Amino acid sequence: MERSHLAYIEKSIRPSFEDSLDIDKSFAKGHEQEHRWDYLLGHTDSGRIVALEPHSAHNKEITTVIKKREASIRHLRDHLKPGAHIAEWFWVASGKVDFLPMEKARIRLDNNGIRFVGTALLAKALPGTEVRSKPRHAAKKKAR
Repeated sequence: MERSHLAYIEKSIRPSFEDSLDIDKSFAKGHEQEHRWDYLLGHTDSGRIVALEPHSAHNKEITTVIKKREASIRHLRDHLKPGAHIAEWFWVASGKVDFLPMEKARIRLDNNGIRFVGTALLAKALPGTEVRSKPRHAAKKKAR
């Protein structure tokens, strides 16, 4: 990763990434005019690959970030081992967050497999660290 982009990852979790690949640079040749995601990161603790995109966080950029993910999936198709996949596609704001309305932006991103994480990737966003509550219907069945 570019040294300046390390600030987009919470300092305490940086050691949990074994390696990184700048897929923006890796796929630039032959795809110069296409949007490309920035990084793939190997998350040691979960054994999964996550993607990280530092990018300005404005409504007008949502389509661009969606296109970056779509193009990167096409580029990676022939390079990932069978069964391998990207566990999460994280978008981190490279400046001020300016989504209005925020709910509509999040829904659009969720529908396109992108998770906006604010100004930094935090531990709670990583695969295997999320706290899941029991579904309501499961709690109701126990009460009966």
